[in-house]
This record gives sequence, C-alpha cells and structure tokens, in this order.
Amino acid sequence: MAVQAAENDGINVENDHLNESLENPGIISPDKEDIALLAVPFSGRIRGGMRPGKKIIVMGIVDLEPNSFDVSLTCGRHSEKEDPPCDVALKLTARFSERRFMRNARLSGKWTEEEASTDYFPFIPDQPFRMEIHCEHQRFRIFVDGHQLFDFYHKVKSLPSIDTVRIDGDLQITKLG
Repeated sequence: MAVQAAENDGINVENDHLNESLENPGIISPDKEDIALLAVPFSGRIRGGMRPGKKIIVMGIVDLEPNSFDVSLTCGRHSEKEDPPCDVALKLTARFSERRFMRNARLSGKWTEEEASTDYFPFIPDQPFRMEIHCEHQRFRIFVDGHQLFDFYHKVKSLPSIDTVRIDGDLQITKLG
C-alpha cells in the first residue's frame, strides 16, 4: 500500500487522511481515520523547519493512569538509536509521579542538563489539554491551556534544521498543527 504525505497546518504526516479541524478552538472528537493519523508514538515533519513566529500546537487527552509523556522538536527523523542520534532542540517531559514538567535538549549525542518546571503542573489524568510551543528569535515559549509556563533558550542555533515533531507516552493526540 502506498503511503501518502498529508499536511496539517505546517506539519507533514505520513498517512492517507488529514484532520482539518484545528481551526476550531474547542476540542472535538477526531474521526476514526484521524485517530490512526495521530497515533502515539507520533513523528511528523515541520514544513520549512522552525523560525521566529512559528508555533506548534498539540491538543490531546492524558491517559487515565499516566506515567509520563514527551513532546520533542528534533533535527531530522532518524532514530535515537542511530549513531549519531539526531539533535533534539527541545524535549518536554511531563512526569506524573513527580508532578513535574521538565525540558532539555541533546546536541551531538549529549543531553543538556534537565531544567525543572515551575511549581504548577498543568496536566490531569483523563483530561484534555492544549500545548503551544512558540518559537522566538532566542527561545521557545511554552504555554499549556493558555498559561505561559516557561521559556527554553535555543541550544540548536539553526532554527530551520528543527524539522520534526515527535510525541510519545501516555496520551492521545486529538489535534496537531
């Protein structure tokens, strides 16, 4: 079966279907074919890479009994097990047992020191959320459900090389853009 590239608000997804309803600010149950498109683990291309003014929006529902989930912006689609692994410009990790939202990056195969989250942990099991990652000239700004949580200053300086979004862990993706 031939796989076709679909585009969704700047993120290319390899599949036969496309979820067009991101423009609606409310969370709407995806169609059955859209669930397959946004299956976790997820990997999709960011059309043209990142640049100041661009944002990535992830809307999802946390699993009922979550341990953790990750949202990463990477330079390329190859596996973390390859040598050398791709650079990770930003990795956001929600850890439910610690109620912490962490962030870090990987450059030339080495992880930077993990930065701890604020005291506010925005994710609730079995509840929807909307995460926005805004790219600015010197940093990413991360918002969850409209609240600005923190900034993460760029470790990868070539923003257009940040061309892939990866999502994994204990969540369902309902919209992506």
